[in-house]
This record gives sequence, structure tokens and C-alpha cells, in this order.
Amino acid sequence: MPLHDEAHLVARIGWLRAAVLGANDGIVSTASLVLGVAASGADRQALLVAGVAGLVAGAMSMAAGEYVSVSSQADTEAADLARERAELVSSPALEHAELAAIYRARGVDAETADRVATQMMAHDALGAHARDELHITDTMAARPVVAAFASAATFTAGAALPLLLALMLPMAWMMAGQAGGAILFLALLGAVGARAGGAAAGRPVARVVFWGALAMALTAGIGRLAGTAV
Repeated sequence: MPLHDEAHLVARIGWLRAAVLGANDGIVSTASLVLGVAASGADRQALLVAGVAGLVAGAMSMAAGEYVSVSSQADTEAADLARERAELVSSPALEHAELAAIYRARGVDAETADRVATQMMAHDALGAHARDELHITDTMAARPVVAAFASAATFTAGAALPLLLALMLPMAWMMAGQAGGAILFLALLGAVGARAGGAAAGRPVARVVFWGALAMALTAGIGRLAGTAV
């Protein structure tokens, strides 16, 4: 019988989370920054300088933050695997019993669980314990470099959209156009992210639009207060 080849959406979770986070932050932070500066009464040049500075700083911050946080996860996984490797050498019988107990807890009868544990440990003892005891798999394993590049690239792509609006919109329409454009970009991002993850679009779109609109409104309000004070 031919194998049934399935491509599960969970395989995308490693890069999808970083990509959606990066693009969302790029749109929200840059649009909010442009709106805040515009609300203070600044000219187009000031908007563009602020936007470009926010793009560069944000992309680097996202890359560094993702790399550091995911590296911490990778370090924890490596430490657990090292301890498991040592225990397989020092206490193989206990590790066998531990693996069999995991299978019994999943509904396998005692005799079959013991036989499966024996076969799995003979094939790849560390891999079996990593997967079934520690829940570390190739799909879910931490990849700091991939996460860093995905976040930086998608932040840059997201931030470029409000910058393009800041460059093209008439100054008289800057506030309304920037806010409306950013909300449209966020809605599209929510829909694309939901589709990539195999979910319905309604709730993801509502989430990103609500929080993005709130951030922009608060930043614009602060910018207007600052401009009035000056």
C-alpha cells in the first residue's frame, strides 16, 4: 500500500509566528510613529526621517529579540537532551520503564508498551525520549537564526507600507490616510496569517485591527498633545 503523504499546517508554526509578529509590529509601530509625528504638526521630511529611523531600529530590535529569546529556548532544549543522554547511559533500565509508562498512560496495554519501548530504544533511544518525554521534535525545535531573519524581514516589509503612504499622501490627508491604510494592511495581514495557519479569518483580523487601531489612536493623541504644548 502506498504511503499517505500529508503536509500538516503545524509544520509552519516555527516561522509563521515570527513572520506575523514581525509584520504586525512593522505596520503598527511605524504607522503609529508617523501618526504621532504628523499630529504634532511636523512636515513630511520629519515624518519620513522618523519612519525610516523606526524601521531600522525596529527591524534590528525584532531580529535581536527573536534571536535571544529563541536561543534561550534552544539552550533549554539542549540541556534537557544532554541530561537525557547521560541518563540513558547511566540508567537504561529506568529510562526504558519511563518510556513504557508514557505509552501506558496513552492507552497502550502494559505488554505492548514494554515491547514498543524496547523497540524504540533499540532504534533511537534519545530520539524516542526527546519526542515522547520532552516533546521536542524537528517541527517544533527552536531555530534562532530562522526566527531572527523572519522577524526582521517581515518587520521591514510591514514598516515599508506606512512609509510609502507617508511619502505619497498629501499632507492634508496624512492622518486619515495613514490610519485607514494601516488598518487595511493589518486586516490583510490577519487574513493572510489565518489562511497560512488554516484558521478562519474573522477573529485574527479583528484582533490585529483592534490592537493596531488602539496603538495608533494613543500615539496620535500623544503627538497632538505634544504639538499643542509646543
